[in-house]
Order: sequence, then C-alpha cells, then structure tokens
Amino acid sequence: MSTAPQPGMRAPMRDRGLDVRVKSAQEAAYQIRMGVLEQGEAQGEGYVGQALGAADLLAVAYTDQMHLDPANPDWEGRDRFLLSIGHYALAVYSALAEAGTIPREELTTYAADGSRLPMSGMSTYTPGMEISGGSLGHGLGIAVGTALGLRHQGRGQPLVLNLLSDGELDEGSTWEAAMSASHFELGNLIALVDMNGMQADGRTEDVMRNEPQVERWESFGWHAQRVDGHDVEALIRAFDSAAEGASPTGRPHVIICDTVLGKGVPMLESREKLHFMKIAEEEWPLCKEQLTAGHRSDETEEDVR
Repeated sequence: MSTAPQPGMRAPMRDRGLDVRVKSAQEAAYQIRMGVLEQGEAQGEGYVGQALGAADLLAVAYTDQMHLDPANPDWEGRDRFLLSIGHYALAVYSALAEAGTIPREELTTYAADGSRLPMSGMSTYTPGMEISGGSLGHGLGIAVGTALGLRHQGRGQPLVLNLLSDGELDEGSTWEAAMSASHFELGNLIALVDMNGMQADGRTEDVMRNEPQVERWESFGWHAQRVDGHDVEALIRAFDSAAEGASPTGRPHVIICDTVLGKGVPMLESREKLHFMKIAEEEWPLCKEQLTAGHRSDETEEDVR
C-alpha cells in the first residue's frame, strides 16, 4: 500500500492560525464529550468520567495533529494512536467519529451485543483502534515496539502516540519501556499521560506517589512537558513542540496532562465515585444540558475577548 497522502485524508493544522486551531479543537472536544454521553446513555453506565476528562487532548490529537485517512484507517502513512487504557475506549470512539473514521450514529451501539464498539478497546473490532488495551502498563511497551518496527520497515516518520494513565506509572513495565525508548532514540514517539489523580482503588497519590513527573521523565532521557489538560491552546503548543522535535532518532517526548474526571459536566465532576459510573436514566438529559450550557458560555467568553 502507498504511504503517499490520499484524497480526503486529515492532515495536521499547524499551518493555520492559532486562534482558528483553538476554536476548532474546542468544538471537537465538545462533540467528543457529547458522543461520550450518548454512549454512556445507551448503556446507562461506563467509564464516563475518564472519557470526559480526556476529551480535550483527544480533540487536539485527532483533529489538529495527526495524519489520518478516515476512509482507510489502515493507510500505512498514518500516525498511530495507541490506547493503553482500554477502558477509555468510549472517548476514542467519539474521537474517531469526530475524525470521520466511524459513523456518528454508531456510537449508540456502544458495548451492545454485536457492536464494533466494545466497552474496552479491541483492535479486532473497531476501525482505527490500533491495539487492544490492557492489562494496564503494557501500552508504552507496545508503542516502543511499534516505533521500532516502523523504523526497521523504512516507512518514513509517522508519529506514534500512546495515551496512558497516571495509574500505569505504578507499573515497572512502563518505566522499562521508557528506558528502552530513550536507549533506542525513538524521537517520533509521544507519550500522553492523563493525570486525573484517581485509580480504581483510590487516589493515585495514596496508592503510589509518582511526583515529580517532569523531572522523572527527563531522568529517563525524555523531553517532558506538563500542561493543563483542559487548556486547548496549551495542548496545541505542547503537541506542536513535540511534533516539531520529532525525528527518526533523538529524545522521545511526553506530554503530562493534568485533567479533571467528568470535565464539562459539573454534576459529574463533583461525584465521589468516578472510576465506573452508573447514571440514572433521568440524569442523562441534565448531563447533556450542563455540557452544552458550559460550551456556549465558553464561546460567549471567547467572543467578548
């Protein structure tokens, strides 16, 4: 198969004005969050909090940064997005719908019998899903292998992005992979860490302290940045810096994203148990109303500025 750009492919937006890119990514993040709620409503439950929290970084990755061909998700010249945290799958499904890889209306089949969108991400079911996520702690190792494989196959320099959670930083396999990425000078590898501060068993800092993050990654030979994971402009600048520094050899890159579980829906942000949520049938319309109201408020503030 050809690695040349194809008609209808999505290309990075780095040649456009920053204001245009920010507004576009903010709208994409809203649509991704709405898609998450639509999927959750179809099942009445799910890993909704994490998906809402990761929406901004996924919007920037899928609609601002990556080379993709929505009609041909296996195009060899594509950038690869590897979801290590398989239970975040409903967020990636929504991002794939926003990118045009899967139909938006298919989101309502989430986790249903016979659906292409299982509750945990599986590459054998879903177009555009590069790997089957979990057990947690394996994603960065797979990303290292992917980047090495692309190098040995001489397929140019596609980016390999890997989304992992702060909980996965408890795993020794993650740091072995980090050490390997630096040793092999995988300059086209970008790790994205969702720092939402929670794990299934409680607060991350109570399970296993993992700060300071930037200094730790730098000690493993990585170029490290830390940003507010809901500041779209900051995310775009961090992605740009990593992408511009990407090379066939050199330091791998990590963007550490501080996020809030349930972001965009205040009634969910304030809930205590957010790892796996059951939401009452009558609450879903209110969740959507709060999401839309907040998005419109943000748009109004942008216009005033």
